[in-house]
Amino acid sequence: MNRKPLFITIEGGEGSGKTTMIGRLAAFMQNNSIPYLITREPGGIDIAEKIRSIILNPEHTSMDARTEALLYAAARRQHLVEKVEPALAEGLTVICDRFVDSSLVYQGMARGIGIEEVWAINQFAIDKRMPDLTILLDIDPEEGLSRIMANGDREFNRLDMESLAFHRMVRDGYKHLADQYPNRIKVVDASKSPSQVEREMIHVLESAVLKDF
Repeated sequence: MNRKPLFITIEGGEGSGKTTMIGRLAAFMQNNSIPYLITREPGGIDIAEKIRSIILNPEHTSMDARTEALLYAAARRQHLVEKVEPALAEGLTVICDRFVDSSLVYQGMARGIGIEEVWAINQFAIDKRMPDLTILLDIDPEEGLSRIMANGDREFNRLDMESLAFHRMVRDGYKHLADQYPNRIKVVDASKSPSQVEREMIHVLESAVLKDF
């Protein structure tokens, strides 16, 4: 079914179930004999993982918003050239937990830097590489944060310390991007059961690969 390797990104607010759904996507790829790579941002390779540890450290509450945005962009660049681009060149479909949209909504919208300003930083970092498909797992922030509180195994990071108002702005930012780029960003209701979310996500994926990118 896959005519070319795709760059697929999974986006969503805290507690939206990205990790679970990426696991379901991996199973789908295996069952359909589609060569793939799972990775994440920030991280995925050594340098970017080290930057991740700085950005998400709960002790770093004094980090300036622009510093944060620049660190994300730096990690993104290294991850892109060291892992994503080589994988695509080898014919692997890449499924990435977060990409540039996260910076646009978390730093651009919720931090108040401005989406256009953060986009300018990231244009330099990504050098025109954008996802072929972005699946946005949409959930009410209150429900997402309650999921986090109930999951004792999940990594606790600095973003979990933000206010509910912050996470609501993140959701608003994602909705804004989905309205702006409807051909690329497909919204999936993440408040449904995992099996329902999976079915809707796979439907989105199957519909997307029928198109010529």
